[in-house]
Amino acid sequence: MALRVVLDANQFVSAVLVPVGHPAQILDAWRRGDLDLLISPPILAEVRRVLLYPRLQRRHGWDEARVDGFLEGVWSAAIPTPGTTIVEAVPDDPSDDKYLVCALEGSAQYIITGDRHLLGLDPWRGIRIVPPAMLLATVKPNTSL
Repeated sequence: MALRVVLDANQFVSAVLVPVGHPAQILDAWRRGDLDLLISPPILAEVRRVLLYPRLQRRHGWDEARVDGFLEGVWSAAIPTPGTTIVEAVPDDPSDDKYLVCALEGSAQYIITGDRHLLGLDPWRGIRIVPPAMLLATVKPNTSL
């Protein structure tokens, strides 16, 4: 059984902006089947919103249709969770709770983030919360990453 992971919105954005960086390597591992990616409607909505920021669109060059196509591909190939469980674990940034919800609902082993509010919770209910480089270092010996 593949490792189940949740990526925060900035990991998706980083993967789009830097196609050889750690977040992109994690998405590549998912596409190869080395990882199971969990996604929820609230996470997908945030990724869309951030990718459509004008300053980021200038950097990645994707129009709205390409962003939507990318997200449709993620949604159709990832493992969806409803994103409806109530979790209040990040008082300094309640919008981060959606990642914990997705991980909880989908029985994730890892949340991949650079967000200090989330990283400060590691581990949370048995779920590791780590930066992308740490996930890659952790799983590399055990997979084809």
